[in-house]
Amino acid sequence: MNRTVLDLWVGFFVAAGIAAIMFLALKVGNLSSAHLSETYVLQAKFDNIGGLKVRGPVKSAGVVVGRITDIQFDAKTYEAVVSMSIDGRYRFPKDTFASIFTAGLLGEQYVGFDAGGDEKMLQAGDTVAKTQSAVVLEKLISQFLFSKAADGQDKK
Repeated sequence: MNRTVLDLWVGFFVAAGIAAIMFLALKVGNLSSAHLSETYVLQAKFDNIGGLKVRGPVKSAGVVVGRITDIQFDAKTYEAVVSMSIDGRYRFPKDTFASIFTAGLLGEQYVGFDAGGDEKMLQAGDTVAKTQSAVVLEKLISQFLFSKAADGQDKK
């Protein structure tokens, strides 16, 4: 092989490596999903969002139906207000239940929709009325330890 052909092959491998690194970076950052269809915005209020992050998935029946676009704190009600961009192909009833779940034991947190049975559908700008906050492991452990300590004092 002459030097020019060898340099050309090295260039192809370097370009392929850079493309692979870019692909992985987009996948890890949840930036690879292109919004080709129309979306509408819904909001939900939670007492505690745990480790929920912007660009996190919104899932229904395990299918990603949208992304979290913004998280704000409402100083009047002391709740977190989560704004979600939902794919226009998916419509949810007014009595849909929004919960915060964790993917796996230590995985990312996401908003899960459990569709209700109402005939009226949520429209752009609506707020999901029924929500369940994130389960915070530290809070559960402290409640368990506190109850065990109280049981131990009662027996004395």
